Amino acid sequence: MKDTLGVLLAGGAGERLYPLTRDRAKPAVTFGGIYRIIDVTLSNCINSDLRRVYILTQYKALSLNRHIREGWNIMGVELGEFVEVLPPMKRVSDQWYQGTADAVYQNIYSIGSEQPRHVLVLSGDHIYKMNYGLMLERHNDSGADVTLATIQIDPNEVSRFGVVDVDRDHRVLGFEEKPKNNSLPFVKCLHLLPLSTTSHWPLKTLINQKRILLTN
Repeated sequence: MKDTLGVLLAGGAGERLYPLTRDRAKPAVTFGGIYRIIDVTLSNCINSDLRRVYILTQYKALSLNRHIREGWNIMGVELGEFVEVLPPMKRVSDQWYQGTADAVYQNIYSIGSEQPRHVLVLSGDHIYKMNYGLMLERHNDSGADVTLATIQIDPNEVSRFGVVDVDRDHRVLGFEEKPKNNSLPFVKCLHLLPLSTTSHWPLKTLINQKRILLTN
């Protein structure tokens, strides 16, 4: 994982958790006593030996920034390791982050400055346990340009999530955000892609060419 950069999306408002998110971003909400929701994903990073992580913040980020500064200053800076907060800088746009993809795009120069071979895009408000190293191994073995990690849920719940359609070989055929029908049961969680993909390959083109692999 030394040639992989983690990009952790932590700028969401978390409207469904209101009033817990009245004064803080969803990843900063307390979980399990002294912890915050974002600690789950960061723990996955550390346990997967992913030690270069950008955290993209936006919404009411003061408590989140303080928690990262006080609780995650454990990295070996002399070894090039870091957990670093990146607020919106409007470097490539006059707009604030317009969504998850736009948040990554607006930080493309910061991502590129680290010269990673792969970029692992993660959510900062999910509760799960995962070894990202196994995902990277599957990604490299498959030859896919992009690999998505998903979970399968009850079809009656898909209207609440972004979902993907896949074929028998786990190739992604399409993506739909909060569909009204229940025909697509796989919920998109996170994805891994080469840095070159971030810069040059439109996601729609990759889907059409069946160059995206799903792993669950």
